[in-house]
Amino acid sequence: MTQLRAIVALTLGMLILPRVACAQAETEGSVEVSPLSEASQIEWDFRNDFIFATNGVRVTYGGAELTANSAKVNRNTGEVIADGRVRILRDDQIWASEHVQYNFKTRQMEAEQFRTGKQPVFIQGEGLRGDLSNRVYTATNAFVTTDDVAEPSVKVKASRITIIPGVRVVAYNAVLYVEGVPVFYFPYYSRNLGPRANNFNFIPGYRSSYGAYILGSYKWFLSDQLDGVAHLDYRVRRGVGIGPDESFHFGPWGEGDLKYYYIHDLDPSASTSGPSIPAENRQRVDFNYRANPATNLQFLGVVRYQTDTNVLRDFFENEYLKNPQPNTFLELNKFWQNFSLDTYIQPRVNDFLETVERLPEVRLTGFRQELGATPFYYQSQSSVGYYRRVFPEEGSSLLATNFDATRADTYQQILLPMTFFGWLNVTPHAGGRFTYYGEGGGPRATTEEIYRGVFDTGADVSFKASRTWPGLQNQLLDMDGVRHIIQPSADYMYVPNPNYQPTQVPQFDYQFPSLRLLPIEFPDNNAIDAIDGQNVVRVGVDNKLQTKREGKVVTVVDWNLYTDWRLQTQTNQTRFSDLYSDLLFKPRSWLTLESMLRYDVEDGLWRMAFNSVTFSPNDRWSWTFAHFYLRDDTLPPLTGLGEGNNFLTSTMFYRVNENWGLRASHRFDVRNGRMQEQGYSIYRDLRSWTAALTFRVLDNISGPEDFSVAFTFSLKAYPHFGLGQDIARPYSLLGG
Repeated sequence: MTQLRAIVALTLGMLILPRVACAQAETEGSVEVSPLSEASQIEWDFRNDFIFATNGVRVTYGGAELTANSAKVNRNTGEVIADGRVRILRDDQIWASEHVQYNFKTRQMEAEQFRTGKQPVFIQGEGLRGDLSNRVYTATNAFVTTDDVAEPSVKVKASRITIIPGVRVVAYNAVLYVEGVPVFYFPYYSRNLGPRANNFNFIPGYRSSYGAYILGSYKWFLSDQLDGVAHLDYRVRRGVGIGPDESFHFGPWGEGDLKYYYIHDLDPSASTSGPSIPAENRQRVDFNYRANPATNLQFLGVVRYQTDTNVLRDFFENEYLKNPQPNTFLELNKFWQNFSLDTYIQPRVNDFLETVERLPEVRLTGFRQELGATPFYYQSQSSVGYYRRVFPEEGSSLLATNFDATRADTYQQILLPMTFFGWLNVTPHAGGRFTYYGEGGGPRATTEEIYRGVFDTGADVSFKASRTWPGLQNQLLDMDGVRHIIQPSADYMYVPNPNYQPTQVPQFDYQFPSLRLLPIEFPDNNAIDAIDGQNVVRVGVDNKLQTKREGKVVTVVDWNLYTDWRLQTQTNQTRFSDLYSDLLFKPRSWLTLESMLRYDVEDGLWRMAFNSVTFSPNDRWSWTFAHFYLRDDTLPPLTGLGEGNNFLTSTMFYRVNENWGLRASHRFDVRNGRMQEQGYSIYRDLRSWTAALTFRVLDNISGPEDFSVAFTFSLKAYPHFGLGQDIARPYSLLGG
């Protein structure tokens, strides 16, 4: 219980000082004192406005709070002298000591021994003193760490440390200790305390085509609007590479990135197969800008320049695998409820890449919309532009030269969605396309002014049926009730032969060879210049099998079969297209099987097969094994897929314990009987750091083996790699 003198003092305070209490209630930010427990003792010195508290006290002022075993509080000045388990919480930062003299109003602080922290940085030291003018604190014999434990394994110890709460910590005459062993000396060391903290990152390693290398980067945050990364790399065999990556965030005025990289390559042919690299000075520029200057108005600009075909493959492997032929374009979109207007400009900036230049193209799209009170729907797409198809200036295997023309195109379509018997969906449609081609220009242009008309009609038919067996149980497949959903569909499309065949019009928007079936309906089929007569039915059936697992509905089987039945065939076409099968099967929550197949029903051949199985029984290990097969396609370029593939891949991860993890990945070329790629990584959790040692061997059939080893590390507080990035972008562990 509260002591009698505390009760008497508090009672007198309430009885004889109502005016003072009211004044305090009316004053914003007054210092408040309260007990921490029933054993707390609080005494008031009303003459000097002091409060003495023992056995636990809480003092608050504004957003700050102090707790201690005992304290002397001056409510006029805001000064507190506290002893015993003193804790101060202010600006999301905690200060701890056994004896503190602190002023709530001026934030002046003095302590002999202290600890403070704000995730992810923690500080401990002696002789803390505060500066009234700019709220800067200075301590002696202190250390900085990101380990939130009593004995940190990694810390920076300094003779003097300056702390700006919530902003920055600066250490002088600092030494980096790892497990108590000094490993590096810093005359001056600075680290931001905020979430956007500047930090260094280094990736040392060795690669056959690089020699020994170290990739250095400094991530900086100038303001909320501007940040970036400065790169300084050194490769013994290739030389020095430098370049900044800058990001800007201007709110309604847009945001974007500018990346530049330059290397004076000492050995440009070291990792190149194919065309030789013409110069040692190799560069790349990658700029993108995105803005929404007004409601439903969007702008996107992308500029990607590189000095040669292989600069991305040699030094930015992840980017190369994602997009080996980057393009440059500017796009402005305006959206309304039923329409959108798009202006698209695409020039060529890399003369070694084939490009269809659009200078510019303006497109008006009418979304599917109801025509008044009628049952009919309307959609359209119209475009006009000047186009140039330009081929690589050197090393072109197509033996073609550039050509250009003006083109105006409009497509209008009427649809009539209907439902019969409450379950059968039928949507007949009819459309017409008119295209104007100006006289072709360029050395190989052979087309005159052309007016082409195309008519099309067809119908989409589909329905969905389902049945449920709520009592069906299957322990092997982890099933608690079953629901089967089946959705057959048939899309019929008829296009009579147009008055001009594709060979008679310039080819700007043409069909690329594809592993999957391309759209047959307009406007989804956007290969405007390749339009030819067709009479085809696309038939398919989608099956789903669902159950409950852990109270949630999950799809156990999702199997989609589809093919084209060509009632009228064109050159190089068979009556039936390949049969396609897409399957996802999850017999258990930890087991997933995926399959994508393409079967030639005419010749009885597998054209493509991709099958994978993923095991993830727990959080300790997972394994994905896959096989990809693609048959050789010997049709001419831009029609066939070319040389096929046949390889096996495997990726396994195993977590040995809380501190160690292993990952192994392999790609085996079945045709050549060679291990094309193998990679191994060892992960180490260092409490506040993560580290990985990665080893890779790449068997280049046309050249020597490429051997790589790299060491990467990252602060957990400021991770260099995002969660799962080493799986989605495995070459990031090598610096690519």
